[in-house]
Amino acid sequence: MRLLPTIFCGAAVTLSLLIAPVAVADDQLAASMCDYVTADDKNRLRKVLSDYRLRLRNIYDGVVCNGDSLLRHAFKSNAVDVGEFIAKQLPGTAIANAGDIAWAEANGYSASPLLAVLKARAGEGD
Repeated sequence: MRLLPTIFCGAAVTLSLLIAPVAVADDQLAASMCDYVTADDKNRLRKVLSDYRLRLRNIYDGVVCNGDSLLRHAFKSNAVDVGEFIAKQLPGTAIANAGDIAWAEANGYSASPLLAVLKARAGEGD
């Protein structure tokens, strides 16, 4: 009977040790994704998503770059190729509802080709 509590205690310690590295790995993954957006490196962003078997639409809301969403970070970094890739991975309704189009127009990105991509994806047209 003394063995049973020991097994449960050991399992709890192991579980807590596994949770901490996952959070660190997620932070590193998010930082890498932000770096790839900054560099406008669509291929590396696509590769990291593929390597970790992630769908951008499933993790998009959880990735923040300097306080901004991936699309807003793409605007600020003038990363049109990556921004277009991100927009194509997200549902049009998500783009329309996120407020990124209004944010871009209000913050001086009206001339950005990325804004035209977002509008087309959201079904707004010109």
